[in-house]
Amino acid sequence: MEPTLMVVGLNYRTAPVAVREHFWISENRRYDALLNLSRAEGIEEVIVMATCNRTEFWLWANDVTLAANSVMRLLSAEYGLKLCEWKHFYRLLDECALLHIFRVASSLDSMVVGEPQVVSQVKQAWQQAQKVGATGRFLDAVLQKALAVSKRVRSETAIGNAAVSIPYAAVALARQIFGTLENKKVLLLGAGKMSELSARGLLNHGASSVRVINRTLEHAAELAAKLGGVAIPFEERWQHMAEADIIISSTSCPHTILSRQEAELMMGGRKDKNQPLVIVDIAMPRDIDSGVREVKGIFLYDLDDLENVVDHNAGEREAAAVEAQKILQAETQGFRRKLMAERVVPTIVALRLRLDEICRQELDSFRQENGPFSKDQDEMLNAVMSRMTQRIAGSLARELKELPEKVEQEQMTTALQRLFHLQPPETALAGTRS
Repeated sequence: MEPTLMVVGLNYRTAPVAVREHFWISENRRYDALLNLSRAEGIEEVIVMATCNRTEFWLWANDVTLAANSVMRLLSAEYGLKLCEWKHFYRLLDECALLHIFRVASSLDSMVVGEPQVVSQVKQAWQQAQKVGATGRFLDAVLQKALAVSKRVRSETAIGNAAVSIPYAAVALARQIFGTLENKKVLLLGAGKMSELSARGLLNHGASSVRVINRTLEHAAELAAKLGGVAIPFEERWQHMAEADIIISSTSCPHTILSRQEAELMMGGRKDKNQPLVIVDIAMPRDIDSGVREVKGIFLYDLDDLENVVDHNAGEREAAAVEAQKILQAETQGFRRKLMAERVVPTIVALRLRLDEICRQELDSFRQENGPFSKDQDEMLNAVMSRMTQRIAGSLARELKELPEKVEQEQMTTALQRLFHLQPPETALAGTRS
């Protein structure tokens, strides 16, 4: 079986946030997953792409069934995957897998089409895989091309200009509740980039002050200084949460930091019992228990709610996405042909070595039967045989590389292996991994 590009995963289209957070792989666990899968059956190379909207495994698989089973075993052992949950996962192969990776890198597959953060997320996933030696020449080539395609899409279309960001959606939701954000108090739980962007959006629409709470007070102080706000120690969070009008929560905590009971106590401590509190939870996994929605006076929104806001503002982005999709289709087809040609390199190398071996054997027999020859004659015989080998190997290599269909290429590869008794390509490929 020929090695094939493969994607196994789930995203915001196939799974709600409750399912996505269950299978989300935190950064410190991604290295273990990479090491595990890079040694697993059916897998030659692997990259783990885990964000708030997706958990995906980008694979160079020498056996797609074994590779999919290896991913399933990992998810079952580490994340308790049940058979009924497999319906949320997709499996993409060959050209479909390549197009998908290009779409992800170009933000066409993002909840927020055109959002810029995904490029750095793709780069980070690639770097993590390289650190543990989980990628080789095939996935490295795919990722290099994906980032080049992403750059082309942003330079040749209006996809970036049309982006409606998650912070934008957070602002839109707050305005739906309050009407105006004038003099509203903002509290940030977490000091990451999304928190900063959300706060800037709220301030630009009239919010009066920002308080920043983070487990590391130094990080809170850094962000507060950028925003002209105040850093608050994590231990003092309850008082300030009770005083806030809008809370943006985006911590990296592995468990919820606000339960329904805590929310009820917090609302009981507010001076104005009728003043609503908007909480926007953009963390993965979620920071806020879903039961908080039931607390009177609290309007809780998570990533699924933000997706609905984004969908209502999709017109300009859709037009840009159509233009970008045309670029991706052309780039996918062109690069797939290159990838197919690259895939048969081990067979071509083995063929050339085999032809050289046959020619040397025949030349040795000819010398024994008709020699001895002078040095000049020997060199001439070697030159003739070398040219013949190059012509035959070159002709077969061109035919093999230029076949338009994968099935035809596989059939010809198999025929050459049998005819010349060549080493199977998957065995040869095993030595190419870095």
